[in-house]
Amino acid sequence: MLIKPNLPLSLQVVIGVAIGTVLGVLFGTEPYLWGLLKNETLGQLGMLVIRLLKTLATPLVFLAILDAFIHTDINLRHGGRLLAICGVNLMVAMLIGLTIMNVFTPGESWSGHIQELSAQLQPEITKTPIKAAPEGVTLNPLKNIAGYIPENIVEPFVKNNVIALILLALLMGSALRYVKQHPFIGDNSGIDLLEKLITACYHLLLQMLAWVILSIPVAITGVVAQVVGKSGLSIFTLLSIFLVTMLAGLLIHCLVYYPCMAYWFGKLPIKRYLGHGMDAILMGFSTNSSLATVPVTLRCLTEKMGISQRSARLSALIGTNLNNDGIILYEAMAALFLAQAIGFDLDMTQQLLIIVASIMVGVGVSGIPEAGLIALPLVLSAIGLSEQLIVLIIPLIATVDWIIARCRSVVNVMSDMLVAILLDRFEEKSKIEG
Repeated sequence: MLIKPNLPLSLQVVIGVAIGTVLGVLFGTEPYLWGLLKNETLGQLGMLVIRLLKTLATPLVFLAILDAFIHTDINLRHGGRLLAICGVNLMVAMLIGLTIMNVFTPGESWSGHIQELSAQLQPEITKTPIKAAPEGVTLNPLKNIAGYIPENIVEPFVKNNVIALILLALLMGSALRYVKQHPFIGDNSGIDLLEKLITACYHLLLQMLAWVILSIPVAITGVVAQVVGKSGLSIFTLLSIFLVTMLAGLLIHCLVYYPCMAYWFGKLPIKRYLGHGMDAILMGFSTNSSLATVPVTLRCLTEKMGISQRSARLSALIGTNLNNDGIILYEAMAALFLAQAIGFDLDMTQQLLIIVASIMVGVGVSGIPEAGLIALPLVLSAIGLSEQLIVLIIPLIATVDWIIARCRSVVNVMSDMLVAILLDRFEEKSKIEG
């Protein structure tokens, strides 16, 4: 291995990113080591490991929720707190985005230059496929909800439909608890056996994930080498204003708001929130997936921060599809940036329409790879952009989206951790007052 396994996972990931960046800058898309190796090959091998991690993370969510119903008490009060905290986080994210876009109006710097930028980036644009919005995802919330209802019980596992899996797990867990409390045959031996089987499968899956996680730093080296080698670093100069604007909103939300909330309301020192959660934060950044990071997020919350199993699972497993602050904030800011760039003077009502559209899309694309970018056309169409402009803009943004996407995942992971911390704190407070 390139990295010693006894180092902390966060440090292993940093080393992996650094090595991958160096390989990408030095060799680009050209072969090296006497023509035996290419960064593209390393990236493909790395993606196999990350794909395996995502594959195992999906059944982990299902089994962990069932195991939580067996061993912990989850009720409507905890669910209400989860929704309330997620709602507050989302409102703050939107406030940050609107403030940045209306005070600094960064999109005006692109005014009249979109065609020029596209021309300068033509080589990259021609290589970047224009992705349509995911099939079935619309701005209609009822249609999005309908997409979460599977046609059969196997479909969510086959398609990795996380929201459908969560709904199925909640239904099955509730039924399991009810049947145990109201035996229909006067004997709970079958239910007891099923509970033992669920718990055994859950711990078996945790062990499998632990082995896969050991190879993550090496996989990240390959993925970063491929991305940097293909896109290069010079692209940041041309698109620096857009990149800085998007990163500013995301980083203010996750590095200022989240730590302050954890400290003020969760009574958790900022150093502990960031330090003990660093494994999950860097994993989210490297894998570009809050779902693939779930096993590490749970470990950081329960083993390092001392958060209860109930709060950790409720946030990281059930609430992870609500904690999409990163995607929603990006969608709204990107749409406002581009509206300013083409001279659209949007009043507050129209900006609120963008926010509503971003929320609808953020919920609808949960769990879809590169969700923030490929669903952006839906939000842009909501403010009246023509199809021709959208076709021109999306490849332009795609050249730097790989770095923004990873920061979106960091925001989502840190949101999962914050919600768990606040849930645990409110639960402790209720016990004291009760």
